[in-house]
Amino acid sequence: RRVLSLELNKDRDVERIHGSGVNTLNIEPVEGRYMLSGGSDGVIVLYDLANCSRKPYYTCKTVCTVGKSHPDVHKFSVETVQWYPHDTGIFTSSSFDKTLKIWDTNTLQVADVFHFEGTVYSHHMSPVATKHCLIAVGTKSHKVQLCDLKSGSCSHILPGHRGEVLAVSWSPRHEYILATASADSRVKLWDVRRASSCLITVDQHNGEKSKASSETANTAHNGRVNGLCFTADGLHFLTTGTDDRMRLWNSSSGENTLVNYGKVCNDSKKGLKFTVSDGCSPDFVFVPYDSTIAVYTLYAGELITMLRGHYSDVDCCIFQSNFQELYSGSKDCNILAWIPAMREPAPDEDSEKSGPQTHLNPAFQDAWSSSDEEG
Repeated sequence: RRVLSLELNKDRDVERIHGSGVNTLNIEPVEGRYMLSGGSDGVIVLYDLANCSRKPYYTCKTVCTVGKSHPDVHKFSVETVQWYPHDTGIFTSSSFDKTLKIWDTNTLQVADVFHFEGTVYSHHMSPVATKHCLIAVGTKSHKVQLCDLKSGSCSHILPGHRGEVLAVSWSPRHEYILATASADSRVKLWDVRRASSCLITVDQHNGEKSKASSETANTAHNGRVNGLCFTADGLHFLTTGTDDRMRLWNSSSGENTLVNYGKVCNDSKKGLKFTVSDGCSPDFVFVPYDSTIAVYTLYAGELITMLRGHYSDVDCCIFQSNFQELYSGSKDCNILAWIPAMREPAPDEDSEKSGPQTHLNPAFQDAWSSSDEEG
């Protein structure tokens, strides 16, 4: 419920290091303290989000940077960064320079490099895997590649897409289930243990195409599918497409839930990095929308607010569930922190001071009121 009042944090800055747009952000899941950012100039920055100063106003400081002078810096735009899910000693990055790099955090040296034939748009490691160390990689070539962190080789190739693979994501519920989104308008679910790995190619019409339709294959969108994100429980996943639509799908059946989010402007030529909340009631979706971030209710599709603070297009956002905070990166080179507005009084004073709550969306008045007021 606190997320309803997210606002720009005036007491916290994130140190500005990037000299060009910020494409990707990732917060490590172990402590929720360290954040990676990747820039369109190839630079990677590691931040400490903790307030070590003990003062109300503070700046999230840089711990280290893979800058232009670093011998292993990416030559072109970094599209995805991700921490190793179980240990902050390793992080990964992929780039338009056709490489995926595995980094030792402590020495800031490259431990391994995977090379690909085409531009790398997206990569992802499973947050729950215990039996494999596979990194799914989406590239300009139409095949999804699985790289084994243990052996250092590309162990699997998943054929089936007919266009660039712009987004990949492992299920947070089942360690062998992978979702992929492509410029061919299709979204596929895979079980990587199976020889014929593709389980479902999801269908926006749920099998009820009009007879006049000339489509012979299932499509998720009427355009490039450039965004993909599972809900925290893994029961659903969201996709965004250049048809200016966002869709919510059932992860097990592949069914389109038909939640209507309205027009979600999206003309990104590459992957769109959006995110969902975790532990909120109700849960929310945060989607870069020009120079703002649109906040929708996940299951009702209602546009709650637009977060304004960036001066140029927002390219990515990430949710920090421990403190229900949001971080966003933009072409304006800034990373902004958004926090719940501390406007409501202490719980025991709620019934006395309900006045200031009137600024909230009326649809959510009840969500903020105490049981005394409801009675």
